[in-house]
Amino acid sequence: MISPDELRKVLLDIESDHVEWTQSASDTDKLCRAICAFANDLPGRGRPGYLIIGVDSNGKATGLSITDQLLQNLAAHRDNGQIIPQPTMNVARVSVDNVAVAVVEVFPASLPPVRYKGVTHVRIGPRRAVASVEEECRLSERRVSQARTWDARACLDAGVDDLSLGLFTINYLPNAVAGEVLAANERAIEDQLVRQRYEVLVRVARRCRLS
Repeated sequence: MISPDELRKVLLDIESDHVEWTQSASDTDKLCRAICAFANDLPGRGRPGYLIIGVDSNGKATGLSITDQLLQNLAAHRDNGQIIPQPTMNVARVSVDNVAVAVVEVFPASLPPVRYKGVTHVRIGPRRAVASVEEECRLSERRVSQARTWDARACLDAGVDDLSLGLFTINYLPNAVAGEVLAANERAIEDQLVRQRYEVLVRVARRCRLS
């Protein structure tokens, strides 16, 4: 959960795409739309979004009474059956300059798009909006990519040093490329990897580590 110091910095950034604040918790639709938008994480930042209750339009805490019942009501939005698939979120009371606010921390969904009452909501900079057809397609493509089993996904953070280059040159290349082509090949190992599709080789390296 966000710390008081981090929250203080967040309240100064009115242009943020991962923060929304409101004075009251009475507008259930508004709160659920915000949770839905943060769960969709349209920019793909991979970090939580924060819905802050008890803050005015200038980013100042209003002194709203943050009771245990209020926190329970906020947490109940996760299970109300209106936000599908169910979001992953935390709810807590956080004090800023000795004034308490309620913070709902919403994590990016692993299987977007997330919909509230059948509608996909997203963040466009500091503004919340209904997803366009293209934006919904982007979220659906992310769902397809992330729905693969672990060993079938591209390892985007891997580098050449993470690969078993011996496995590549001795076992993989002779079966993938004609012998005469290999004999005339003067490409650097990095170029050979690119030529043979890097994603496939990362999968091979993963299986090698697991074997």
